[in-house]
Amino acid sequence: MQNKTTFRIYVYGICVLGGIAVIYAIANLDSNALSWWTTFLIVSALLITSRLSLSLPHSKSNLSFADTMIFLSFLLFGGELAILLATFEALVSCLYLKYKKVFFSTLAIPFNIFSTALSTFITFMVWKALPSFGVSQDFSHTPALISTLAILALVQFLVLSSFAAVFYTLNNQANFVSVWKDVCFSSSMTHIAGAGLAGVAFKLLRYGDLLTTLVSVLIFGVAYFTYRQMIKNINESINQAEEAEREKANIAHQKAVEAEQHAQQLEVLLEKEEQITHDLRQSKRDLEYAAFHDNLTELPNRAYLVERLNLLMELGIEVSHRYFVLFIDLSRFKNINDSLGHTVGDEVLKIVALRLRRLMRDEDTIARLGGDEFAVILNDLDSMEAAKKSAQKIYEKLSQPYVIGGTKVFSDLHIGIAPFDVEHVKPEDILRDADIAMHHAKQKNVGLEVFDKDIRSYYLERIRMETELRYALEREELTMNYQPLISLTDGELIGFEALLRWHHHEMGFISPAKFIPVSEDSGLIIPITVWILKETCSQLAKWQKIMPEYKDLIISVNISGKHLADMRLVQDVKNALKHSGLPPTCLKLEITESTAMDNAEHTIEVLNKLKELGVQISIDDFGTGYSSLSYLHELPFDTLKIDRSFVMKSGENGENSQLLQTIISLTKNLQKKVIAEGIETEVQLSLLADLGCDYGQGYLFSRPLAPDLMEDLLYQQTTWLPTIKEEELPAQVERISNEESLPVF
Repeated sequence: MQNKTTFRIYVYGICVLGGIAVIYAIANLDSNALSWWTTFLIVSALLITSRLSLSLPHSKSNLSFADTMIFLSFLLFGGELAILLATFEALVSCLYLKYKKVFFSTLAIPFNIFSTALSTFITFMVWKALPSFGVSQDFSHTPALISTLAILALVQFLVLSSFAAVFYTLNNQANFVSVWKDVCFSSSMTHIAGAGLAGVAFKLLRYGDLLTTLVSVLIFGVAYFTYRQMIKNINESINQAEEAEREKANIAHQKAVEAEQHAQQLEVLLEKEEQITHDLRQSKRDLEYAAFHDNLTELPNRAYLVERLNLLMELGIEVSHRYFVLFIDLSRFKNINDSLGHTVGDEVLKIVALRLRRLMRDEDTIARLGGDEFAVILNDLDSMEAAKKSAQKIYEKLSQPYVIGGTKVFSDLHIGIAPFDVEHVKPEDILRDADIAMHHAKQKNVGLEVFDKDIRSYYLERIRMETELRYALEREELTMNYQPLISLTDGELIGFEALLRWHHHEMGFISPAKFIPVSEDSGLIIPITVWILKETCSQLAKWQKIMPEYKDLIISVNISGKHLADMRLVQDVKNALKHSGLPPTCLKLEITESTAMDNAEHTIEVLNKLKELGVQISIDDFGTGYSSLSYLHELPFDTLKIDRSFVMKSGENGENSQLLQTIISLTKNLQKKVIAEGIETEVQLSLLADLGCDYGQGYLFSRPLAPDLMEDLLYQQTTWLPTIKEEELPAQVERISNEESLPVF
C-alpha cells in the first residue's frame, strides 16, 4: 500500500512539473519563431518521423527517429518550441499506440507526456548553460554542432530513461539499476540517431541548396526503406533457418526418446505391475484405516466405537456391566474457532486426543465422534466410583490451558457417564444416554454427571414440553405481561418490560424458568421472539395514543443469545417496527451480560446495526456475568440493568450496597443510564435513589400485568410510587413467585 502511494505521488509530481515546463514554454515562446517552417517541422514530427523506426536484427531494440525534429527544433527555433514539440509528439504517439490496441497501465499516458516535457525542459536548461562551460554554439563549425548535439542527446537520454526507470521500479517493485539497464538503456540509440540526423538536416537546411537537400532526402528515404526490407528479409531467413534446425533437433530427439522407450518398455511394464499390486494392498489398508479413524486426531471414529459397543452387547450384560461409556464435549469450542481461527481449533483437538491417550489405559477405547465431541469406553472396572474417578482425571487434565504458538487457550468441558444396562439393545442407546448425561452436566454447570432414570424422565419431560411449545403460538397459548419501568427521580412512568407467559390448555400455567431454556435449546426462541416483537410493538403503539404524556413510552424486549447470533435479528426488528408503526427510539432490546460477552466482536457488530435503526440497547442482569471492561466500553448500549440479586442483598441500613454503588458509578462514568430490577421495599427504593439510580422496576411499583389490566391503570393515570397496598391489587392479577417472575421474555 505504501509503495502504491509513493508511486502515485511520484507520477503526480512528474505531471505537475511537466505541466509547469509546458506553461513555461508557451509563456516564453518567441512569436517570430512561428512560420511555415515551424508548421512543417511540427507536422513532420507528429505524422512522419514519429512513425519511422528500424528493428535491429536479433534484438529487442528499435531505432526511432522521433527525436530528430526535437533536436532540429533546438538548433533552428530554440528550446521553447522543442519542449512543446516533444510534448505533442509524445501525446500523438501514445494515442496512436492506444489506437493500435497497445496496453497502457494506469497513469502511463500522462506520465509519458509530461515526463517527455520535463526531460526536454531540463535538456533545454542544459543547452542554455553550455556557453558558460565554453561550449560554442556557432553551429557553422561542425565540431561545435557535434558537441552540442551529443550533449543534448546524452542529457535527454539520461533524464528521460531515469524518469522511466523510477516509474517501472515503483510500479512493479523492481530494482532500479536492473530496470534501467534492461528496459531503458536501449533507448539511447533513439536519441543518438535523432541527434545525428538532426545535425545532418541542420547542415543541409542552413548550408545546402534546395537540390542538395532534395537529393539527400531521397537518398535517406531509399536507404531507409531498402534497409528496412533487408532487415525484414534477414529476419525471415534467420527464422526459417532456426525453425529448420529446431525441426531437425526435434526429429533427432524424438528418435532417441523412442529408442530409449522401446529399450525400457519391458522393464516399465514389470515395474507397473508390481506397483499396481503394492498400491492395491496399500489402498485396502488405507481404506480400512480411513473407515475407522479420524483424519485430524488419528483416533478411532464413531464407526469404530459403534463396532466396539456392538461387540460388548453381543457378549451380554454379564461382561458389559463392567464397562462404562464417557461422552465428552468441549464447552465454548465454537468461540475458539470464531475468535482464533480453525487452525488453532484443530491444534486444540489434537492436544485433547494426545492427553486422552496419555491418560487412558491400553485396554480402554478412545474415539472422536465429530466436532468437539469425544467418547471413551472404560474397560473392566469394578464400580461406578472407579468410572467417576477416571472421568474426574479426564476433566482435570483437559481443563488445563492449551499452549498454541505461545498463546494460552482455555476450554471447559462436560462429561456424561453411562453404564451398560439391559435396556440397551443397540450401541446408539448407550451413546444417547451418555450424551443426555453430558447435557445434564452442562445444564447444571458441573464437570460430570452420571446417567440415571431420573435424568431420563427429566429429558422425556423436556421433549414433551418442546413438542407442546411448537404448537403454543398456533393455539394462542402465549401471552404478554407488562411490568412498569419507573423513573426514581420523579416517579413518572417511562415504559414497560415485556414478559412472556404460557398458559397451556391442559398443564395450565408453565413457569418461564421451565419453558424458556427448552425454547433456547430447540431454536424455537427465534420465531417466538419474532412474535413478541410484533405483539409488544403493536401494543405500545396503541397505548401511546391514550394521551399525550404517553407518546414517549418505551417497551423493553428480551433478546436471546441464539437470536443475537442470527443476523436475521436486524430484519426481524425492522419488520416489527414497520408493522406496528412504533418509533424505533421507543423500542429497547435487552441482552444479558453473559450473552453479550459470549462472542463480543459479533455482538458489537449486530448491536451497531440495531443502533443504526434507532432502537435502544440495554445490558440485562449486569453483575452476574464476566464482562471485560474493554468490551463493555465498546458495546453500544444505552442502559445497564442491575440484577435483582444485588438489590435483594442490600439491608435495611444500607449494608451490602457497595456493589450497587460500584455498578451505578461505573454506569455514570460511561455516561449511560442505570435501571434496577426487583425493587420490593421502600428501603431499597430510597437506597437506590440516594445512589443515583435512574430507573427501577419491581413489585413495589407493580407486578407484571396482562394488557387489559395495564391499560386500565394507564387510563386511570395511576401514581406508580408505592401507595397501592398488596390487598388493593385486582384479584385477576397473576400471583406467581419471585422465581417465576424473573424477566425472561
